[in-house]
Amino acid sequence: MNTEKLLNLARELECRVMYDEPLSEHTTFKVGGKCTAMVDVASVECLSKLAAAANQLEVRTIVLGKGSNVIFDDKGFKGVVLLMGSSVDQIYMADETTIYAQAGCSLVKLCRFALEHSLSGLEFSYGIPGTVGGAIYMNAGAYGGEIRDVIKSVTSVNKNGGIHMLAAEQLEMSYRHSCFTDNGEIITSGLFRLTPGNYDDIQDKMVELMGRRREKQPLEFPSAGSTFKRPEGQFAGKLIQDCGLRGYAVGGAQVSEKHCGFVINRGGATSGDILQVIRDVQKTVEEKTGFFLECEVRYIPYE
Repeated sequence: MNTEKLLNLARELECRVMYDEPLSEHTTFKVGGKCTAMVDVASVECLSKLAAAANQLEVRTIVLGKGSNVIFDDKGFKGVVLLMGSSVDQIYMADETTIYAQAGCSLVKLCRFALEHSLSGLEFSYGIPGTVGGAIYMNAGAYGGEIRDVIKSVTSVNKNGGIHMLAAEQLEMSYRHSCFTDNGEIITSGLFRLTPGNYDDIQDKMVELMGRRREKQPLEFPSAGSTFKRPEGQFAGKLIQDCGLRGYAVGGAQVSEKHCGFVINRGGATSGDILQVIRDVQKTVEEKTGFFLECEVRYIPYE
């Protein structure tokens, strides 16, 4: 079986292989069934070989970091999950104002590293519960900042295992979008060009923004952050609230009463519950306001 051939290669490359791994333990929504297998990627070189082999063997794969922007099906994922975790989270100074960070590095770790070196520009991302890879993939943003404001270049692996670098102007970054959402390449690292600043000022800004997150966002419940993209000239949360959907629930999934732009797992939700709330919100808001709320969170089907 081709899947087993890929997993044997992973073991030869000294990657940890886990069968029937619950995806609910690897996503911030805390939902989803089991995957056929999960490979904890040991290095970028291993990833290159696994990507090429998966393509040649026609094995379905998906790359996962902290799972902060995905919903896996309740049945799970029929295929191999390539986990970009602690083995690919290296971070260091490339020069006086540029930080190199691998895809598995958390945004929190990246922000703290920038603070240690008194470098400004990443404060907006402090508290976003994702990885460098995921943040680049979707051009993560908050509080007036976006990854495209600070990214210098990105290294990625294509389906044939080739590793190459793309400069900032080649990344096609726009609102919650990059070239990687279309080309299927796997992000392995990024170079972030920042600005020298004052340590205390940077820290104060990070603390301020984290305080605003805690005050306004339902961080006490599992979620995938902001659920819907912002319609042009509008705010998704306000549209949802104005349509009387604050607290709307299906099973264990609910429109947050604290911030209507978030769908949360208030306890015992299934991915089916969450998807139904999302569909119901989209239908109601479009019928009442004419705006269609595009989901920001990626749904991954079983097969």
